[in-house]
Amino acid sequence: MTVRTRIAPSPTGDPHVGTAYIALFNMAFAKSQGGQFLLRIEDTDQVRSTPESEQQILDSLRWLGLNWDEGPDVGGPHGPYRQSERSELYAKHSDELLEKGHAFRCFCTSERLDELRKQQEIDKEGSGYDGHCLHLTEASVQTKLAAGEPHVVRMKIPTEGTCKVQDMLRGEIEIDWKQVDMQVLRKADGLPTYHLANVVDDHYMEITHVIRGEEWINSAPKHILLYKYFGWQMPVLCHMPLLRNPDKSKLSKRKNPTCITYYRDAGYLPEAVLNYLGRMGWSMPDEREKFTLDEMIANFDLQRVSLGGPIFDQEKLSWLNGSWIRENLTVEEFGERLHNWLMNEAYISKFLPFAKERAAVFTDVAPMAAFMFSGMLDLKPEDFAHKKREEVDVRKVLQFALWRLEALRIWEKDNIFGEIKTLSKEMGLKIGDCMQPVFVAIAGTPNSWSVVDSMVILGPDMSRARLRHAVNVLGGVSKKEMKRLEKEFRDLGQDEA
Repeated sequence: MTVRTRIAPSPTGDPHVGTAYIALFNMAFAKSQGGQFLLRIEDTDQVRSTPESEQQILDSLRWLGLNWDEGPDVGGPHGPYRQSERSELYAKHSDELLEKGHAFRCFCTSERLDELRKQQEIDKEGSGYDGHCLHLTEASVQTKLAAGEPHVVRMKIPTEGTCKVQDMLRGEIEIDWKQVDMQVLRKADGLPTYHLANVVDDHYMEITHVIRGEEWINSAPKHILLYKYFGWQMPVLCHMPLLRNPDKSKLSKRKNPTCITYYRDAGYLPEAVLNYLGRMGWSMPDEREKFTLDEMIANFDLQRVSLGGPIFDQEKLSWLNGSWIRENLTVEEFGERLHNWLMNEAYISKFLPFAKERAAVFTDVAPMAAFMFSGMLDLKPEDFAHKKREEVDVRKVLQFALWRLEALRIWEKDNIFGEIKTLSKEMGLKIGDCMQPVFVAIAGTPNSWSVVDSMVILGPDMSRARLRHAVNVLGGVSKKEMKRLEKEFRDLGQDEA
């Protein structure tokens, strides 16, 4: 048997370091066994999926040095490798489940399901579908279909007993079937959900080992059942521990830069980032800190993975990156890497027009453009001083701006400015009073060129990280204050609405 693993990211946002972490362990395991590593794109969410996000994922994983044997860009015998191009296959297998009595059509409206969830919360019951349409007669189903009533396809779940999940790291896990929801397999628009598409694709792509994050443990019974319904051999499961923030919470962009491209743009070496991700819950047999991808593959043993949540600490990553620079690069190599990063023509060309309009001599350019080549800026509370507003109010503006921009999906100039303009209106502030602290957070000074243009060039993750850093420079937000601010933020604009 040839070992085959895969990574299956959704192109719905910035490429996440968690994706790279899981991709690394899938690749290391497959290659250590003489096997193959695949990449497929799970783009069934047609509303949020974008070609730009897909390309970012491919580029960022390749920057790290992770390469796949089959995928949407390199092809292979098991394609297509985008789920949006495999719809007929999912429809066929959804119909098969209906015919065999393993699934049923559900005509419940979103309003009924909302009411069900609310009542379950009131009754303090476990949330989940109550089987309302499970026992509809065939005649009733056909009548509803003839009337054109929208519906989804749900899978049938046992009501008694437990499901035994075999995990490479955790051994046997027992999950009560009563805790497993009657999962939607095909949505009203005809597209599959993750669960159906995932199982079908893994089978037809001959995946032998599914190595994924531990957040998918509770979904394992649904997948095991689907394999049983189809009569297919189940791949071996392995659920990796999740990456954590230093405070032990799940790694999130609200507390850490999580976009792979942030670390590329901030001047980290790809070897160091990959090395650091490899150390997340795993160690070399000789316990050494530094190792290459090839060394990790040569010594890889999945049983050396620790189940304790690995802490993603930027300070430790920076220390490791410095070690790589000092110990692994000659002066010439350091100069070449620095030149390629610093003198990236595609990047520089984006802000040269703004520098040109402000420069009197060439020596003006370096200081005015320094913030475009920086990570976190060296800010002080007095940098945000405002003659009309207190520090706590400035911090609130920055926190609200951060929340609005965290929710922004399309990172373009008009959209960014529109969010800040709307915020200023809802807060009853002049646009300048909202923009001033944003200028300082992004550029280190209120006297730079257009801060919105700078944010477009810097990208969403660096821009959000700097806003988050600015909030912390101004004292941060306590848990008690956070609750108050979250309520105030939710209430913004309601009077106008």
